Amino acid sequence: MSNVSNLVKTIQDIMRKDAGTYGDAQRIEQMAWLFFLKIFDDRETELELMRDRYLSPIPEPLRWRNWAADEEGITGDALLDFVNNTLLPKLKALGTADRMHTLIRMTFEDANNYMKNGTLMRQVINKVNGIDFNTSTDRHLFGDIYEKILKDLQSAGNAGEFYTPRAVTQFIVEQVNPR
Repeated sequence: MSNVSNLVKTIQDIMRKDAGTYGDAQRIEQMAWLFFLKIFDDRETELELMRDRYLSPIPEPLRWRNWAADEEGITGDALLDFVNNTLLPKLKALGTADRMHTLIRMTFEDANNYMKNGTLMRQVINKVNGIDFNTSTDRHLFGDIYEKILKDLQSAGNAGEFYTPRAVTQFIVEQVNPR
């Protein structure tokens, strides 16, 4: 768990430098949707290998691999513009054609980008991108990361009780794949 704690702490330390993520609640919400997109993209990589005609519910330009995966990719004001004016609005407006579309839409309906510095945001994205949730070791980290984020939220003091949205709970169950 120390590796996870270090990763989450490093991400939080980067976010603390940003004027928009002034509290734990903002940092945790920011991390949550970033981790969701990374985990979802890693899962899709696996599904593309297993299914001949896999079609992502996330439009191609919005998939993690197409805007976040390149460490030297979009950054600064261009990154903020993309996240604020394209990524989040389009994910919030995603249709409800099937369960996965609904899951994504519900996950992002209240998501916000609090970060104001696109260069710092790129640093956070690069840290998140360093995890490959398709390896068994890194996949196990998902539970640890989630636990660490919940502990941080609890200690934030101003967040009150925290209930995991049903769509997120279902996504977690599918990722953990209990038997």
